[in-house]
Amino acid sequence: MPAIADFFTMATATARIVVLATSQDKKAIAAKARRLNLSVSELMRRGALSYEPEEEARAMLVDLAAASADRADAAIDNALEYIEASNERIAAMESQAASRRSERR
Repeated sequence: MPAIADFFTMATATARIVVLATSQDKKAIAAKARRLNLSVSELMRRGALSYEPEEEARAMLVDLAAASADRADAAIDNALEYIEASNERIAAMESQAASRRSERR
């Protein structure tokens, strides 16, 4: 039988959240709810509201983001170097073309 707090929560629930699950997951969740003497809804609410990613997962995401930023920074530096070299080549070609034009006059 659900606890008194469960009746209070159920009485104030006003919105539905649909969660897709495999039939095996649904059976396991329902069995866990029965074992804990909770409704499936209460079990899902408690689980969702108490879920926090583990510190390791956060640290891994921070490391991945930092590595990605480093790669992006390096790619930008490479692109700027390429553009600078390209601009120098273009300037040299324009200078040569201007010299040839002035020699013809």
